[in-house]
Amino acid sequence: MTETAIDPRETEGGLKRVIGRRVLMLFVVGDILGAGIYALVGQVAGKVGGAVWLPFLAAFVLAALTATAYAELVGKYPQAAGAALYTNKAFGIPFVTFIVAFAVMMSGITSASAAARAFGGKYLAEFVSLPTLVGALFFLGLVAIVNFAGISESIKVNVVLTLIEVSGLLVIMVIGVFALISGDGEPSRALDFHPANGAFLGVLGGTALAFYALLGFEDSVNLAEEAKEPAKDFPRALFGGLAITVVIYIAVAFTATMLVDTKTLQTSTGPLLEVVKVAGLSFPPKLFALIALLAVGNTALINMIMASRLVYGMARERIVPPVFAVTHPTRATPWAAIVFTMALAVILVSTGDIGGLADTTVLLLLFVFALVNVCVLVLRKDTVEHDHFRAPTWMPAVGAVSCLILTLPVTGRDGEVYLRAAILIGIGVLLWFVNLGVTRKGEPSTTPSRS
Repeated sequence: MTETAIDPRETEGGLKRVIGRRVLMLFVVGDILGAGIYALVGQVAGKVGGAVWLPFLAAFVLAALTATAYAELVGKYPQAAGAALYTNKAFGIPFVTFIVAFAVMMSGITSASAAARAFGGKYLAEFVSLPTLVGALFFLGLVAIVNFAGISESIKVNVVLTLIEVSGLLVIMVIGVFALISGDGEPSRALDFHPANGAFLGVLGGTALAFYALLGFEDSVNLAEEAKEPAKDFPRALFGGLAITVVIYIAVAFTATMLVDTKTLQTSTGPLLEVVKVAGLSFPPKLFALIALLAVGNTALINMIMASRLVYGMARERIVPPVFAVTHPTRATPWAAIVFTMALAVILVSTGDIGGLADTTVLLLLFVFALVNVCVLVLRKDTVEHDHFRAPTWMPAVGAVSCLILTLPVTGRDGEVYLRAAILIGIGVLLWFVNLGVTRKGEPSTTPSRS
């Protein structure tokens, strides 16, 4: 069936459709790559032993199921709003729509907090010796300054950062090839499957954590209004980007466990740096640490910018208290929203570790993904005039169920992760009702005057 492009006139007065399929795919790859693979290889190894690549492969399969739902919905509704837009169209319940948007925003803060912990760990220690928490808080301070000063995340900047991130992972892959050719390392260790809690629960727990490294593909829906032919290009870019990413991840995971023992990977805050240091192929550890810091730092920066703008946008729409819509008189940046999101990040960084914060990010987004998979089925009754990708019905159905399964305690997720997620969503519920009270208080009374 021939795809019909969205009429460019539909975007009159809005964003320009200038992004082609190749750039869109590169954006997807760049959005996924980052803190996850640089920081969590060791954490995943603690779940399954040497077969670190297995949870990454399983996470890819589950991510691909949810990606089919996003691909269909973006094709139908090429607008930059994502899960909140789909939830609103499917159910039309303002409170549910708000909670979805707030969960996405909070996942950005927890993701940035995990990245900050990774930044303050072993990679930073190559340059300066600081406690991990101090390094993480220092980094958050830098992010806050950049965010306050104002930043435009253009596609060109994203391409450059993507190339830097990929270059570090390519170094690991080349080290792996060299190790295999020269006979270094222990390839058999990559097949060493020793899950701490049994085979099924071990893979399930590892997959739930590895899922963090694949997050980011859902953010690409925000480019829907700027893609030249979103109905045609987005599915190919999304699935192509996911496929490229998982190949890189599996190769990196295989190399890491082949060259470094599981215990060392598990206890290191810079697991890929351990690989570089023991490699037979010489590569400057400081240079690799710099690449890793840029990759991890970019993840945190993008997430915090996104989170503060979401809070600002919700305040502008009078969904949360209007104080968060206050901007700086000269910089024109949403300083109140920046302070709010940064304060939450500081608390999270001070009370959680990389694994726990990454797990909280995954938990929040798994609920969102489950709902998006349901939305695509509910919205099948809503037809549009243009052609678009249609997911096989079983894929979003299985996607919804698998996302819910990964939220269960059987994954080995600590209780504090559920508590942290509940508190964060509770903050959103509180803001909703506070704003509701402020709005009602500000409404003119309809009671007749006694005078």
